[in-house]
Amino acid sequence: MKSKHISTLAVHGGHQQDAGHNALFSPIYTASSFIQPNLHEGGEFAYSRVSNPTRHAYETALADLEQGCYATATASGMAATALAIELLPHGSHIIAMKGVYGGTYRLFERLRKQNNQLSVDYIDLNDLDQVKQSIRPETKMIWIETPTNPLLELVDIEAVCQLAKQHDLLTCVDNTFASAWNQTPLTLGADIVMLSTSKYIGGHSDLIGGALITNRDDLAKELDFIKTTVGAIASPFDAYLALRGMKTLALRMERQCSNALEVARFLESHPKVADVHYPGLESHPQHALCKKQMRSGGAVVTVRLKGDVETTKHFIGKLQYFVLAESLGGVESMLNHSASMSHGSMTPEEREAIGVYDTTLRLSVGIEDIQDLLADLESALR
Repeated sequence: MKSKHISTLAVHGGHQQDAGHNALFSPIYTASSFIQPNLHEGGEFAYSRVSNPTRHAYETALADLEQGCYATATASGMAATALAIELLPHGSHIIAMKGVYGGTYRLFERLRKQNNQLSVDYIDLNDLDQVKQSIRPETKMIWIETPTNPLLELVDIEAVCQLAKQHDLLTCVDNTFASAWNQTPLTLGADIVMLSTSKYIGGHSDLIGGALITNRDDLAKELDFIKTTVGAIASPFDAYLALRGMKTLALRMERQCSNALEVARFLESHPKVADVHYPGLESHPQHALCKKQMRSGGAVVTVRLKGDVETTKHFIGKLQYFVLAESLGGVESMLNHSASMSHGSMTPEEREAIGVYDTTLRLSVGIEDIQDLLADLESALR
């Protein structure tokens, strides 16, 4: 009988038992091949591109965490996104949330559009009438990112998925910023969940990984075939690191989301801050939706400072605990300059169209003492 509580699933989910020596934690099986006693007498594992004991333990745990029946762990979040798009036939059309992650936009616009004749409309998915009007005969998927990176706009997952089912469209939800601790899209009607597990699943800034999870048997078979065919897999060592990190997901998220709310409240009232984006704030226009489908506002706070890029650079140089770095979701507090980092592949016009400016900063709030984080921000702003 599986628990329904995320903190228990994060520790005990999946098939983590070590059949060899009953080790408490799944060992790292680095073998590329596994011995078969004789012809047609193979065991559960034959070749690690197809399946590997360490990755199997991790994937089954991820599936339980996201309330799915199948998960495949990939080498990165972008590899997971690319794998999901492999489900679609040549010339397909995707409806995507406006303001998607810059890497997703780059894959869609500068690779799949050219190589697969993919076409994408970027719209506000909360405008269901516009979603309906955007559906074409060749539309095959709705790509939902919620919260978005970096402006933390939300999408009503349940409403969009209900509409998609009426038109026989796949739905894939990028759940990276929320994680299963904050929301479980599959229980809200989504077909696939995409994760960059480099973020909150791993949680320690020491691995690159991604994953796709589904609760549909037909999609599980398709994804397993595509994964095996193209070899978009996580290494045993990365699977081990992610599984280890996942066990403390609930504890980390409780602290990080609590810290983030305090950071957002502090910045919202500061005279040197122009805008604060955080759905956990009552002032956020989508706060009601946040309360409906999320446990909290998340662990990311995005701000736009008053001033210019030189002001922003001066502020960053005065921080002590918030470190300037790519990525997010680690136990340490990190700061990302969206225009030059996460969305650096977009033109200034493309960035401005979605509200990302030279003074936009994405704060990934860590597990440090909240008083130290607030003092760090106050000092740098002063």
